This record gives sequence, C-alpha cells and structure tokens, in this order.
Amino acid sequence: MDLDVMNVFFIAGGTLAIPILAFLASFLLWPAALFKIYYWYWRRRLGLQVDYAEHNGYRFCYTHRGKPGSRPSILMLHGFSASKDMWMGVVKFFPTNVHLVCVDMPGHEGTTRTSAVDYSFEGQVKRIHQFVESIQLNKKPFHLVGTSMGGCVAGVYAARYPSDLSSLTLICPAGLKYPKESKLESHLKDLENNKEFQRIPLIPSTPEEMKDMLRLCSFVRFKIPYQVLQGLVKVRIPHNNFFREVFMELVEEKSRHCLHENMHLISTPLQVIWGKQDQVLDVSGASALAEALPGCQVDLLDNCGHSVVLEYPRKAAHLIMDFITRQQDSGSGSSKKFS
Repeated sequence: MDLDVMNVFFIAGGTLAIPILAFLASFLLWPAALFKIYYWYWRRRLGLQVDYAEHNGYRFCYTHRGKPGSRPSILMLHGFSASKDMWMGVVKFFPTNVHLVCVDMPGHEGTTRTSAVDYSFEGQVKRIHQFVESIQLNKKPFHLVGTSMGGCVAGVYAARYPSDLSSLTLICPAGLKYPKESKLESHLKDLENNKEFQRIPLIPSTPEEMKDMLRLCSFVRFKIPYQVLQGLVKVRIPHNNFFREVFMELVEEKSRHCLHENMHLISTPLQVIWGKQDQVLDVSGASALAEALPGCQVDLLDNCGHSVVLEYPRKAAHLIMDFITRQQDSGSGSSKKFS
C-alpha cells in the first residue's frame, strides 16, 4: 500500500479514536457530568424546564412543560432512588398541550435532604402537598401519577387530599399487603434473618450489583456495557447512605403498609398499572386494590417487570392519557376492568 494512503488511514483512524477514547475516559472519570449533559439535552428536546419552589426554606426541584388548560395538569412522582428525569421516556409520548410537572421526591436529586421524618411515606405525602400548594397546582383538580415508592405516596395523598385531584394513576405501588410474596421481599426476609442489613439489592455498590438490580427491576433485558454500569454505580455511591436511610424508613413496621391502611379512603377515580412479571412488588397487589376499590381500572402488562415507565413508556403514556380522557368524557369513575 502506498505510504501516503497509509498515512491517510492512520490519520483518519486517529481522528475517530481520539473522541471515542476521550468519551470513555470522561465517562469513567466524570460520569456525573456526562449524565447531566445527557439529561440536559433530552429536557431541551422534550421542552422540559427545570425550576425550583420553596416552602419555609425547604426547596423542591422539578421540571415542567406547558401551562394549565382544559385538560387536568399531571403531576408525576418517581420511585425510590430515582429522580424527576425517570419520566422523560413517558413525557415523550404525552401530548405537548398537556401541562406536566415532574418533581424530585424528598431528599432526592435537587430537592432538600433533611432527616428521616421526611422520608417515611406520611412524611413524603406532607412534603408533596407543600410542593403542590407552593406552585398552586391545586387551583384546579389535577391528575396524580406515582410509581413504586411514589405510587404509595400518590395513593396516600389521594386519601388525605381528595379535593386536590381529578383522578389518580398508581403504577406498581409500594405500601400494600401483597397476597403473594415477591422475589425481593423473599430476599429481604433472608437478609433480615441473617442480619445482613447492608446488602440491600436496590442499593448497588458494584457494577455486578447494578446489573443484578436492573435484572430484578426489569423484565426487558437491556444490554448495558460494563463501562456504563461502572458509571451508573459511581454516580450512585455518594448517595448510598441516604438511600439506605430512606429504605429503612420505608420498610419500618409503622410505614411499610401505609397505602394498604389508607386505600379505603381513596374516592378519586383510580387507575392501576402493573407489570405481570414484577419481581420487586408482586402483581397480586393489583387485586388487593381492586377488591378494596371496586370502581378502579386495572391494566396488567405482559412481559413487563417493575420498571413500567422505562420498559414500556409509550404504553404507559397512552394508558394514562386514555384514562384521563375517559374521566373527562364521563365525568365520573370508570367501571372495573382488567386488561
């Protein structure tokens, strides 16, 4: 091969290799910065704005899009150790003329980190109500969505503040007495019996544990490179003590069945969405809600685990919007339905 041609290939290869190596090095050394860039990019693409609200010195961080209109605004509450950004995949499939609000739950991401009193389910409900009032979201009844930990908070919020809401969607909510034990619950009992309180599957500290957590939470098998798993763990490790404090507060005897103890007080039209293959919180929880609240609509998803909003964001968005539209059209609760 001619020397000049070889030089061209060498230069071209080097030109491509440098940004690739720079990206990999940056991801391993500064993953938090790259995740911030990634979320910043997608927020801009989706038209989401980051904002802050305060209540007596307590700061809430949230994203929002659009303005209140003829349809109810939608407030979304994320799950344990996640953030407001977990909803971006779902937001992508919501109509652009719907007013959306996604808030960081107490202590998570940009919302103030205080003490255990705010991390119990009841404590989080009080804080979310403060947030709602601080941005005057309840000037008109809104639709509340919550998943997992946020699902329990949303359900108890509906029991405490029914006049704030037009309707409610609970996605694989925590806080119930589940007729069947999940894989996670069984594992936690084993850890409790062996007094291994530091090994909580939802709080990974190695790439291998992160991979196990993702498999536990999702039925869909996402192929994630090892370097990305390393980056994900590196971002979470500084917050693991906080996550552990929150987790221990949520599973306390006085808190763990908070939704179950309050579900009979829910009068708001209710939709329940659950992945049939949920290994974190067993899908039998859907039947517990349906029995207690016969008017609720239950949507069970095939080939879906606990992370409904990550596994099937389009499906979740369409189910929620269809339910909201149906409530508007009927002006009352829907009849019980399993699908």
